[in-house]
Amino acid sequence: MPYVNIKVTREGVTESQKAALIKGVTNLLVDVLQKSPATTMVVIDEVEMENWGIGGLPVEEYRRNRAASNGDTQNKDQ
Repeated sequence: MPYVNIKVTREGVTESQKAALIKGVTNLLVDVLQKSPATTMVVIDEVEMENWGIGGLPVEEYRRNRAASNGDTQNKDQ
């Protein structure tokens, strides 16, 4: 019984995006590992921004630093 846990920052992930993630991950496990979709569990956890870090920094600070060094005005990690 596969169990997949997806963690994303809480930044407005829509219900349709979540449904697409669940379907896509389930299909991947079916295609690659021949797992049954009926027994595949996918859980999406949305983590508050202040509880997420990258490279030893809070994610918002990491993104600001990255944007400043890249001249990126969008301020999103790709």
